[in-house]
Formats: sequence, structure tokens, C-alpha cells
Amino acid sequence: MIVLRSLSSPEAWRATFHVVAGMLFSAATGAVIWLVGLLWWAAVASLVEGPTGHWTLPVLYAAVAVSGPLAMLGCVRFLSAMQRERFRAVLGLDIAAPRPDPGTGWHRILHPWTTGTAWRQFAYHLLAPLLGGLGGVVVVLCWSAPVLAALSADRLAGAGLLLWFGGAMALLLAAPWVARGIAGVDAAAARRLLGPGHAEELAVRVESLARSRADLLVAADAERRRIERDLHDGVQQRLVSLAMNLGMARAAFTDRPPDVQEVIAGAHDEAMAVLAELRDFVRGLHPAVLNDRGLDAALSGVVARAPLPVKLRVDVARRCSPSVEAIAYFAVSEALTNVAKHANASRAEVVTEHVGDLLVITVTDDGRGGATADGVGTGLRGLAQRAAAVDGSLTVVSPRGGPTTVTVSIPCG
Repeated sequence: MIVLRSLSSPEAWRATFHVVAGMLFSAATGAVIWLVGLLWWAAVASLVEGPTGHWTLPVLYAAVAVSGPLAMLGCVRFLSAMQRERFRAVLGLDIAAPRPDPGTGWHRILHPWTTGTAWRQFAYHLLAPLLGGLGGVVVVLCWSAPVLAALSADRLAGAGLLLWFGGAMALLLAAPWVARGIAGVDAAAARRLLGPGHAEELAVRVESLARSRADLLVAADAERRRIERDLHDGVQQRLVSLAMNLGMARAAFTDRPPDVQEVIAGAHDEAMAVLAELRDFVRGLHPAVLNDRGLDAALSGVVARAPLPVKLRVDVARRCSPSVEAIAYFAVSEALTNVAKHANASRAEVVTEHVGDLLVITVTDDGRGGATADGVGTGLRGLAQRAAAVDGSLTVVSPRGGPTTVTVSIPCG
């Protein structure tokens, strides 16, 4: 029953149509490829042997010899696109096209022949007449076996006739499976030869991952800015109002008993402390001044809050993306915090400048040295991870006895 049902299954008929169409299309494809190849070979052979006759013949042979590879490449690309469309329309199989060469001029014309992409497609079209032709003949023979047996039945009799028709029916029942098998082999060859190679797939995957990472960084930066704005406009304003009311109550209730004044004073001091912590937290999420006035003003605020003298120089002619500026801001903040906690330095210097397409931040201090990005608890490891998140780098030069120079290089895009 399963065998009989397979004769009318849509999958079997799609596979059959695919193989038969491939037989006809592959014959035309092979004829075009072989014709272009023979013309080119004849032109090259004539030039090597030395053409005779009118002077226009060498010019014609040279033109064919030069344009032959270009014509072949165009034919290969066009026929590959047609084959991929056949797989998509009949079998519903999407085969991605190889990525176009990014070069220009002669590089774009000749470079495909130096890679495996064009040669893989060329190999498929050379194999297509063999695979499609023989496969199509076999599939047509299986489906038409009973008809062929009936047409030649008058030559047989008795047991030979029964065997003849039995073999024909066996071929008919096997036709759906043969068609599916040949279509599967053709699909596997097309995936391997007409689609992108392993190196191209890796390049596409790396590009996709880089784009996803950039999107995540932008989304994370936007979310930090949203949280900063909500805290600044909501919770922080309410705390300011509460602290002001407690301050006014503290000033107005000076005639109340000491225990009441102590409770009000404690509440006022606690509100002021919470407000200061919230401001530091909000500034740590994303400083509003970075959006409003740029990196120079934001770094000036970091330097002004540092517990040691810091010289700042910002030479940034154009603004970078918001996520890059945020990483630069936090890099300087983290580096100065690290100097204050561990370096035992008396002064520091921060230089931010454009070097080509990079935003380079250099933090130097006159401390005791010995800092390393591999150290635990120094903060430099986190700084290196921040820079690496945008394909940046961190360099630490810190000999024993100092000075220490921390350089962060970030792509500005």
C-alpha cells in the first residue's frame, strides 16, 4: 500500500519534474559551457600555432582569447542563478548565492577565477549533463517502463512475457524512490558547488555576529541612557524635594525638644547621603553631559572629581558614535579610579585624540607602577573587556617604580 501510495505522492512528482527539467536544462547548460570553452581553446591554439591569412584573423583570435574567460564567467554566473532558481521553484530549496567580489575594475573581473567559488560553479555545470542527463534518462525509463513493455510485448510469449511485464512494474514502483534519490544527489551537489564555500559562510557568520554585537552595544547604551533619564527626572527629583523639605523642617523646628531635632537632622542627613549616592549611580550609568556637550565636557567633570591633580587634553575634531564615547568616558573614569586606589600617585594626565579612525585615550600617572591588565581587582581587566567589546585594545606599560601608561584604542565608527 505504501509503495502504491508513493506513485501519487506530491514529493515523488516534484522530484520527477525536477529531474526531467534538470535533464533538459543541463543539456542546454552543458552545450553553452562546452561551446564557449571550445571557441576559447581554438582561439588560443590558433595564436600559439601562428595564424595565417588576413591580418584580421590574429586580432579576432586575440579578442576571443581575452574575452573568453570573461564570457565564461558571465555564463557560469547566469546559469548558476538559473539552476538555483530551479531548485527554489521546484523543490523549495533555497541555495544562497555566493557573495559578489567587492573589488572594482580588473580586480573584480579576474579575481573570481583565483578563488574557489567560480571553479565550483564551473564544475557543477560540467557535471550537470552527466548527472542530469543520465539521471533524467533513468527516471523517464522507470516511469515509462510499462508502456515500453506493452509496445514490445508482441515479441515475447509465455514466461518471458510475464518476466518482462514484472520487471516493468518493478521499475514503475521504484520510480518515485529513484526520482527522489537522484533529486537528493543533485541537491547535495548544488549545495556544495553552487552555494557559498566554507570560508564564505564563516565570513558571513563573522559579519553577522559583529553586526549583532554592535546592535547589542547600541541597545545596551540606549537602555542605560533611558534608565539614567528616568532616574534623573523621577526618583532623583523626588529625593531632592524630600531633602529640601527635611532641611526646611530642620531649620524651622529649632525650638522643639532635642530628640525631635535629632530625628529630623538624621533624616535630613540620610536623605542627602542617598541623594549623593543616587547621583553617583546615575552618572555611572550614563552621564547626561556626554549627550549634551560631548566628550570634552564629560571628561572635564571626571577630572574635576578626581582625588588627585589631573591634566586633561582632548583633541577630538569630530564626535564618535554614542556607544564609543560612553566607553571612552568609562575608560577614563575607571583608569583614574584605579590610579587613586592602587598607584599611590601624586598626579596624572589624560590625553584623548584621534589617530586615523581610532579614538585613543592615554592615562599616565607617576605612581609606583607594577600594574597589569591580568591582575585581579585592579579594574584594568574590566577596562580591557570594555575596549574589546568594540574591537578595541588596551595596552599597559607599568614598570616597577613607575610611571604607568594605560592606552585604550577604540574604533570611532
